[in-house]
Amino acid sequence: MPYRKTLPQNASVAIPDDHGRLFAPAAERNAEAITALLHHHAPATGTALEIGSGTGQHVTAFATALPDLNWQPSEVDTARRDSVMAWSGDTPNIRPVIALDATDPGWSATHHGYNLILNVNLLHLISTPEARTLIAEAAQALAPGGRLILYGPFLRDGEATSDGDARFHASLREADTQIGYKDDFDVIDWLHEVGLALVDVVEMPANNLSFVAEKAR
Repeated sequence: MPYRKTLPQNASVAIPDDHGRLFAPAAERNAEAITALLHHHAPATGTALEIGSGTGQHVTAFATALPDLNWQPSEVDTARRDSVMAWSGDTPNIRPVIALDATDPGWSATHHGYNLILNVNLLHLISTPEARTLIAEAAQALAPGGRLILYGPFLRDGEATSDGDARFHASLREADTQIGYKDDFDVIDWLHEVGLALVDVVEMPANNLSFVAEKAR
């Protein structure tokens, strides 16, 4: 899942600060809503893997809000791993960030037993085969009864829900014909195909969706 150099400039904005951290405005905007979702749908205890931790803002916010979960951040990009470490600091329930390409078939063989796997704002930046691999490997990496939560912008029955989403989806497709918004019904099918039960589909702010799925106990 190497970061595509062809992405539009607004696809993944991260601004460096004076403390070795990257700051993503999008992560600042949606952290509160995702935290509320986690309070409702995340397990109370156990180990949580965040796929694609980005700047580290999210995992730090989530670990602070849910202190009884042990958080494992992961990130494919070296500079962003450094930012995750700078953000997480001494937060006691955040493990050292690991390098993980979640679109690499077979990663669940060495990373598994998680009670929660969370991915935020990635599926529209990778291809459909990569997205399906991520979901299939996440299903294998979950402990029995564990939950997978996917958050981001999605098409609804093949259609964008706003002019802004339509433009952003088009800009992604123009940059790389293999990426762009995934369809909500397709994602549900992919979850079912790997043996996960759909728990909820939650409408989130700014036309985003969250899919919550559970592995059989």
